[in-house]
Amino acid sequence: MKAQFALVCVALALLSPVSPFLFKPTTTQKPRTTTPQHHTTTPQHQTTSQRKTTTAGPGGEKLWALLVAGSNYWYNYRHQADVCHAYQVLHAHGIPDENIIVMMYDDLANNDQNPTKGVIINHPNGSDVYKGVPKDYVGKDVTPENFINVLTGNKEAMKNIGSGKVLESGPNDHVFVNFVDHGATGILGFPEGELTVKQLNDALLKLHNENRYNKLVLYIEACEAGSMFRNVLPDDIDIFATTASDYDESSYACYYDAARSTYLGDWYSVNWMEDSDKEDIEKETLQKQFEITKNITTTSHVKEYGDLSIGNLVVGQFQGEKAVPSKTLPKVPFKRGAPSWEVPLDILYKRLAAATTEQEKQDLHAQIDDMIEKRGHMETIVKKIVTRVALSREHEERLVLARPQKMTQLECHHKLVKAFSRHCFDFGKNTYAMKHAYILANICEDGLDADDVIRTMRQVCKVKTITESII
Repeated sequence: MKAQFALVCVALALLSPVSPFLFKPTTTQKPRTTTPQHHTTTPQHQTTSQRKTTTAGPGGEKLWALLVAGSNYWYNYRHQADVCHAYQVLHAHGIPDENIIVMMYDDLANNDQNPTKGVIINHPNGSDVYKGVPKDYVGKDVTPENFINVLTGNKEAMKNIGSGKVLESGPNDHVFVNFVDHGATGILGFPEGELTVKQLNDALLKLHNENRYNKLVLYIEACEAGSMFRNVLPDDIDIFATTASDYDESSYACYYDAARSTYLGDWYSVNWMEDSDKEDIEKETLQKQFEITKNITTTSHVKEYGDLSIGNLVVGQFQGEKAVPSKTLPKVPFKRGAPSWEVPLDILYKRLAAATTEQEKQDLHAQIDDMIEKRGHMETIVKKIVTRVALSREHEERLVLARPQKMTQLECHHKLVKAFSRHCFDFGKNTYAMKHAYILANICEDGLDADDVIRTMRQVCKVKTITESII
C-alpha cells in the first residue's frame, strides 16, 4: 500500500507543480486610473467618481457582515469553526446580530463524532465559539445562489428561505465579507455546487454600480484564493480583499486535535482572528492586520487585492468598534498542518498511526486504499478529457503542467466549471477534484471552444456513478 501511495504522490506532483452600527468618519478615496480588463460579458463598472459620492460620517452609518462556511462533514470541521470564531469577534466588538448574516451547514455541534456535544472550538483546548451564533442559513440553504442573493440584497429571492436576511447596506455603509472553504483556480466551494470567479466579481460590480456600500472588505480562506481577484478585481471600486493563498497554491489546515480526529482551524483564518482578539482594532489598520497575518502565515502566501488605500482604515470600521479586553490565547507549538485538499487523507493516516487494535488498523487501511483508488479514477477522467481536447501532445502537456497567469475568459471558465461539476465530479462533494481545476482555466485561456469541450466532458463522464462523493 505504501508503494501505491508513493506512486500516487509522484503522479500528483507531475499534475500539480505547486502542490447597524456607528463608526468613525472616513474620507472618500480618490479612484485609481488603472482598471483590470474583464471579459466582455462581465458587467461594466462605474468608477467611484461616476457614482453618487458619499462620505461616511456620524449620521447613522451601519456596518454589515456576511460570514460563510462553504463546506460540511466532520473532516471539514475547521471551516465552520473559523466562521463561528469570526462571529464571536464581530459580536464582541458590538456589531448587532441583525447586521450579521451567517451561512453554515451546522452539522458539527451535535455530530456523533463530537466528544463535546453542543460545543465547537477553534483552538486547542479553546473556548466554545458556537454559542450564540445566528443560524440564518443552514444545511441545503448554504448554496452559491443564496450567497449571491444575500450579498446583493435580493430580499425577494430569499423569501421563505432560512431567516430571509440579506445585506441591506447603503451608500454610507461598510461591508465585511468572510468566506471559508475549499477553493481552486477561479472557484470557491459550497456543500453542493461552487461559486466561480465570474459570479463573485459580477456580484461585486453590481453592488458597486447600485451604490450599495461605501467601503467593502473581503477576507477569503481557500486554496488558490488569489485567483478570485488577481487581474480581475478593479482597484477603483472601493473594495479591499485579502486571501489565504496566492493563485496557484493550497491554504493550510492547522491545530490537529487527536480527540476529535480533525483540524480545528486554518492558518490564515486563526491568525487574523487571534490578532483581532488581541489587538486594539480601533487603532490597528487593515494593512497592519494584513502584514501581521502575512508574516505569521508561513504555509502559504497571504495576498491583498483591489483598492489598497482602504488598508489605511482601522480594522474596527469593519469588525466593530466596541472596546473589549485584549485576549491572548496560549501559544501552541508550531506544526505545519496539512494542505487543505489533502486533509481527508491526512486525517486517515493520523488515525492509523494512533490505532490500537488490528481491526481498527485494517478498517483504516481499507479506507485509505479506497480513497487513493477513487482519486486515481478522477485523475484518469481528467486526463482523458485533456487528451481529447488538446491540439497536440505538446499542448496536452502544457494544459496539465502550466498555471494560468491571468484569467480573462471568465464566461468560458464559468461554463466549463459548471459543466464539469454537473457531468463529471461535483466540486462541492469532491473537493480533491478542485486540485486539477486550473486545467479548465488553461483550456479557456488557450481559446478552445467551450461547447466542444463540454461535449467531450459528457462523452468521457457518461457513467453516472462517478459523480458520487470522491474525496
